[in-house]
Amino acid sequence: MSTAALQAGPRHPQLLLFTVFLLTVIEYLQSGMIAFGSGPIMGEIGAAPEEFSLISATYACVAIAAIAKQRWFAERLGVRRFILVSLALFMIGAAICGSSSTCLQFLAGRVIMAMGGGSLMTSARLLVNLFPPSPQRFTGIKYFATALAVGSASAPWLASVAIAHDNWRWIFGALIGVALLVLLLARSCLPTDTPARELRSESHPVLLMVLMAGSFCVLYALQRAWYDFYGDATMLAAAGLVGLLALGYFVRAMHRHERVLLNFKALHNQRYWSGVALFTFCYILMAATSYTLPALLQRGLGFPWEAIGRVQAVGLAGTVASWMVLSVLLPKKPAAKKYYLAGFIALLVFGWQMAHLSPGANLWTDFVPALACYGMFIMFVLATTAMHAFREVAHNESVFSHAQQLKNMLAQFGGSVGISLATISLQTRTAMHGTALSTHFAHGDPVYEQSLQQMTTVYAAAGAANPGVLAGAALAQSLTQQATLLAGLDYFWIVAATGFVGAIVMMVQRVLK
Repeated sequence: MSTAALQAGPRHPQLLLFTVFLLTVIEYLQSGMIAFGSGPIMGEIGAAPEEFSLISATYACVAIAAIAKQRWFAERLGVRRFILVSLALFMIGAAICGSSSTCLQFLAGRVIMAMGGGSLMTSARLLVNLFPPSPQRFTGIKYFATALAVGSASAPWLASVAIAHDNWRWIFGALIGVALLVLLLARSCLPTDTPARELRSESHPVLLMVLMAGSFCVLYALQRAWYDFYGDATMLAAAGLVGLLALGYFVRAMHRHERVLLNFKALHNQRYWSGVALFTFCYILMAATSYTLPALLQRGLGFPWEAIGRVQAVGLAGTVASWMVLSVLLPKKPAAKKYYLAGFIALLVFGWQMAHLSPGANLWTDFVPALACYGMFIMFVLATTAMHAFREVAHNESVFSHAQQLKNMLAQFGGSVGISLATISLQTRTAMHGTALSTHFAHGDPVYEQSLQQMTTVYAAAGAANPGVLAGAALAQSLTQQATLLAGLDYFWIVAATGFVGAIVMMVQRVLK
C-alpha cells in the first residue's frame, strides 16, 4: 500500500470492511469447498488421488509466486486495479474448473485461479492497514478474523449442497458469485494511487521462476516419495535437493539487494519466525483434516453428503463463537500461553473423540461437539499467533507487507503438504486395513459364509436377479467401507497425539508469550 493511501485513510470505511471480509472469505471458501468435494471432483474428472494432490501442489506453487509478486504488482497497477485483475483471473479459472471434464482441464483452471486468487488473503490483510492506527484498525482485524471463521464454517455446507444435488460444479459457481460481489465493492472503495518509482520493490523474472521451480520440486518429491520411494529413490532425492537449492538461492538473492521483492533481512527476529512456523503447521493440519473428515464420514460411516456438510457447518460455528470470545479477551489479557494451551487441549479432545467414532455414531451428538473443539483450536491458535508473531515487524508498512507475504506463501506450501499427506495416509492405511480384513473375506471362513448366506437370502426374498452375486458385491463394499473407517480413525489418533504434544510444547516455550 502506498504511503499516501495510508495517510489519507479509506474513502468508504464500511465498504472497505466488507471488501476485507469477502476477500478473506474467498480464500477459505475455495480451499474448504474443494477439499470437502475432492472425492466427487476426482470421480468426475477422472483423477487418481495422487493426481489430485499433484494439482494441489501445482496450485500452491503458482499461488506462492503470486503472493511473492503481490506488492510488486500493487505498486505498479495501484491497489484497486491489481485486485480487480486478480478477481477477474480467479473467476476465469473457477469457470474453467467448473466446466472441466478431464484432469488437465481442471489443472489449467486451478493454475489460473492461483494466479488471481493466491494473493487475495494477503491483500485483504494489507487493506486493513489503510485504517490509521486506531480502534478502526482493530475493527478491520475483527472483520478479517471473522471472515476466517465464517469461511471455514460455511465451506463444507455449501459444497455438500452442490454435491447432494449431483452438481459439484456449483462449488465454482458460488466462488464466482462471491468474487463478482467483491469486484463491485473494490471498484467503489479501493485507492488507485501508486508509490514513487524510487520507492518500488524490484523483481527479476528468473528469480521468480527459481522460486516456483524450487517449490514445485520440493512438493513433488514429498508427494511422490510415498508412492515411488523404493522404485525411484535417487530421482526423488535429486528433485528434493534441487528444489531446496533453488529456494536457498532465492533467499540468498533476496539478502543481497536493497529494493528486493521480499525483504528477508528485515524479518530476522525469533518471534516472527516462531509464529510463521506455527502458522505453517496449522495450515498443514487444517488441509489434511479438511480432506480426511468427509472421507471418513461419507466413505467410512456412510452418511449422506448433505447431512455431513450441515453438521460440519454447525460444528465449525464453534470457530465463530471462539473468535467472539477472543476478540473480547485478547485486548484485555494479551498473554498468549493460556490461549495456546486451551487451543491444543481442544485439538486433543477433537482427535480423541473422532478416533473413537464407531459405525453406530450419531452425527449430532458425537460429531458436532468434536468439531466445535476443532473450531476452538483454529481460532485460539491462529488468532493468538497473528496478534503476537507480527508485533515486532508492524512498525514499518513495507516490512509488515513482506512479513504477511512470506507467511501466506508458507501457508500455501503447508496446505499442499497437508493435502498430500492426507491423500497418502488415507490410501496407504486403507490398503493396509483392507489387506488385514480380507483374510476373513474368503470362502471357508465361517463368518464370511454366514454373512453371505444371510445377504443372499435377503436379496432372494426381494426378488433380485443373481442374489449371490449381489450379496458378494455388498460384502466387498462393506469391506472397503470398514477399511476406510479404520484408516480415518488412525489419522485422528495422530491428531490427538499432536494436540497432546502441542500443549506440552506451548507450556514450556518462551518466545510467543
